[in-house]
Amino acid sequence: MSNPMRPPRAPRPSASLRPATTPTRRTGPAARSALPAAALTAALLLAGCSGTADTEPPGSTSAKVNPTSARATPTWAPVTGTPQVIPAVRDFRRADGRGWRPSKGARVVVPAGEKSNVADEAQRMARDLGLTVVYGDQTVQPGDIEVKITGKSGAQANNVPVQGAADEAYTLTADGTRLTLTAPTDAGIFYGTRTVKQAVRAAGGLPEGTIQDRPGRPQRGMSLDNARKPYTQDWIEARIREIADLKLNQFQLHFSDDQGFRIQSDTHPEIVSADHLTKAQIRQIVALAGSLHISVVPELDSPGHLGAVLEHHPDLLLHRASGSVVPGSIDISNPKAAPLIDSLLKEMSELFTSPEGAPAYWHLGGDEYQALLSSTPSTTYPQLTRAARQKYGPNGTLKDLTTGWLNGRQKTVEAKGKNRIEAWNDGFFSSPRVSPDKNRMVDYWTGKEGGHRDPSSFLREGRNVMNFNDEYLYYVLGEPNQFVYPTGQRIYESWTPLVIRGTQPVSVPASMTGPDRIPGARFAIWSDRAQAQTQAQVAAGIRLPLAALAQKTWDPRTPALSWTGFKALADRV
Repeated sequence: MSNPMRPPRAPRPSASLRPATTPTRRTGPAARSALPAAALTAALLLAGCSGTADTEPPGSTSAKVNPTSARATPTWAPVTGTPQVIPAVRDFRRADGRGWRPSKGARVVVPAGEKSNVADEAQRMARDLGLTVVYGDQTVQPGDIEVKITGKSGAQANNVPVQGAADEAYTLTADGTRLTLTAPTDAGIFYGTRTVKQAVRAAGGLPEGTIQDRPGRPQRGMSLDNARKPYTQDWIEARIREIADLKLNQFQLHFSDDQGFRIQSDTHPEIVSADHLTKAQIRQIVALAGSLHISVVPELDSPGHLGAVLEHHPDLLLHRASGSVVPGSIDISNPKAAPLIDSLLKEMSELFTSPEGAPAYWHLGGDEYQALLSSTPSTTYPQLTRAARQKYGPNGTLKDLTTGWLNGRQKTVEAKGKNRIEAWNDGFFSSPRVSPDKNRMVDYWTGKEGGHRDPSSFLREGRNVMNFNDEYLYYVLGEPNQFVYPTGQRIYESWTPLVIRGTQPVSVPASMTGPDRIPGARFAIWSDRAQAQTQAQVAAGIRLPLAALAQKTWDPRTPALSWTGFKALADRV
């Protein structure tokens, strides 16, 4: 996914900013931004919030009943300006009042009870803010936060991935020192809690008024190449928490490549790299992601990028007519090839589980199969040509054979319950003999290699296209092949989900560019030169690009903040 050559980029001018529609934002004291959540809450409580003392330690969730007497109305300096969060809220209607801040004795009130879908979201917010949680029929008192699910979705199973952006909407109202959070699903409730957490970090609280917020694109996330460079479970989980706070909802894990196979395998233990994640660790990662409303998208790439597997199955390596080996490529004409990969797909599929009825993702890879780059495929790879003609007739081609390979692997993972299938754009080909499965989404990363189709062609033929634009969204360790590390500023000022290839929006009618056709984007970390950066350096390098991606996939409007203002806010939240 990271081999195309490209010329050095010229500096990009800043995008024009949308005129502010609200008074100038003000921030809390600068020193507050450096405090961790618990210390920040303590500082706020000492800064003039009055009321009865806490009866339990901060973050306790054991309280079940009201205090014996009503709590006095807390007092604090008004929270001014607009909510200060990333991504910015879509709509804020200001009202007169002092806003809301966390205060001594304040509680998170969950009318639906301790076993409701929103209980875990309420508990998480309470821990973030140093508050207590109470359940059931409670009187909402001054300083409290009330959390409620609206509509029919409250009856669904807990932490089920949502079907679309409408399910991620939420409303927050700060009124008379009380805060009310409502949403149609627990995912919306979760995003509302992230807004509260960030607003407290950035400005001490929320201004008086009502927030109505929702994402512009339903799929927003990060992709990690854990195959070339192994990352620890702790690092991965820290990134999952980070993207969850930014309201990103997908984490793609590329766990197999030429340099390593990084997940424990019981069916083929011989292929597993020494530095790998155990099945127990993967289950823990998947569980954490699910609790934070993040879908995991596993990727086992084929028929290329299989070097770590084929090192132990050399009989399946692709050979040229000259006898030379094509590193990392499996010979898809060999009758033993599909059973090997299918056995791995079945085993790995059982690790990456999803609740019944929920989206269940799988990424087939399909990119950079080296045989497809040959100018003389019939003479260079005669065995592939023979297999293609045997299967698809005298005009069968290597592209037909490769398309059939991916279709077969898709059937394998679908039989294991996967219903959202993806592949890289250079694994899709047009042919009258065989077509890529119509339910497979195009993950468009590059148009720089020869023969690649423009993203507009995929949209015009009715396919959905996920944006992985390597011009903006590819963080390639070591910057090989003229890649340069993407910056948050360039994403923030120059990129939108419609810029799928190069630097210009895709040229199709507007009816083809909505969230139903371009569902969103992922920021990809590729570990081509694994030693070029440490895990800590990678985490630092991707922080602002992820924040910028979150902003641009959540809100389709031109950002109100300048890049300088946005970066300063990112440093606080």
